[in-house]
Amino acid sequence: MSDQPITVSTLAELKSKGEPIACLTCYDAGFARVLEAAGVEVLLVGDSLGNVLQGHDSTLPVRVADMVYHAACVARVRRRALLVVDLPFLSYSSPERALDAAAQLVQEGGAQMVKLEGGAEQVATVRRLTGQGVAVCAHLGLLPQSVHRLGGYRVQGRTAEAAAAIQRDALALEAAGAGLLVLECVPGALAGEIRRALRIPVIGIGAGADCDGQVLVLYDLLGITPLGAQPPRFVKNFLTGRDSIRTAVGAYVDEVKNRRFPAAEHGFS
Repeated sequence: MSDQPITVSTLAELKSKGEPIACLTCYDAGFARVLEAAGVEVLLVGDSLGNVLQGHDSTLPVRVADMVYHAACVARVRRRALLVVDLPFLSYSSPERALDAAAQLVQEGGAQMVKLEGGAEQVATVRRLTGQGVAVCAHLGLLPQSVHRLGGYRVQGRTAEAAAAIQRDALALEAAGAGLLVLECVPGALAGEIRRALRIPVIGIGAGADCDGQVLVLYDLLGITPLGAQPPRFVKNFLTGRDSIRTAVGAYVDEVKNRRFPAAEHGFS
């Protein structure tokens, strides 16, 4: 494995070569070391920390200060992987507010790229951020910050109209300057169409195998779910049958890189 730092340009090169990108969420220094050693290329400090660390039933209570704190924990030990950090709920309700929040994530948290949810309504914000030198990852499909508007955590883009809207949004966000796109819980066929239509890498979670890379919530990968809760369909417990977290993460990277994960049973049609 090369010691050269992963950049947005590196990810674009991996897409052009057809080499899958391995991404995982990460919220602290200890796991950052483990994930980097296993070859994870993108560390995502996700607002999912509201669920897995803070005990909330959604990501909505997470604050910019929370994201800065956890991003900084990861940034202190990160050496190679690209550090992407979520802009939390309502922190980007206007382009100027987004710029203020992104400044905190970059300057205090060490973020190299910020991620925001939404389609055409976020084009002006993406333009504003990238115009000021902030790298942006877009997020389409299931939008956890919009759980109340969507009526729950449901697969998106199943109708022809909804699929076309997501594809239009993806193209608009790329044109606005987004350098990466996360697609969550959409049919695999739609994800493949969007991947082929975009120049930027497309990272899937519950979006099938025809993406440029994959991401999971680290705690899901390790089987750490609330007692009695049913893991999402797109999740695989990589700790099962293995003797350590290190080997579980290594197995995830290997399966992503060799296109064994996700399998058909982890996707939607």
